[in-house]
Amino acid sequence: MAPHQVVLLLTGALLAALLSLGLSLQRRWWAGVGRAPHHVLFFLVCAGVTISAWLAWQAGAAAWALLPALILLLSMPRTRPGRADHWQRALACAAAFLTGALIAWGVPGR
Repeated sequence: MAPHQVVLLLTGALLAALLSLGLSLQRRWWAGVGRAPHHVLFFLVCAGVTISAWLAWQAGAAAWALLPALILLLSMPRTRPGRADHWQRALACAAAFLTGALIAWGVPGR
């Protein structure tokens, strides 16, 4: 498995955790959990997408496919939990990451 594929898998797991934590914060399933872990996961997902794109580019894979996910992540509106613009952008980010990861997964010539 190529390094960018490993980072894509880790980033996907972090993104799933981010979405799950965001939903639990919105629904108030975990009382007393602050938004700080959500923000840390968001930073880690942004870093993971960036590192994945760089490693994919180094491997000759389609790194460009991850750029829409990164753009959507970095343009995430800062709103109160539960606002429609926030969760809609989060779902768009997840869809863009999944699509980009599937495209960037392959390495030509291997």
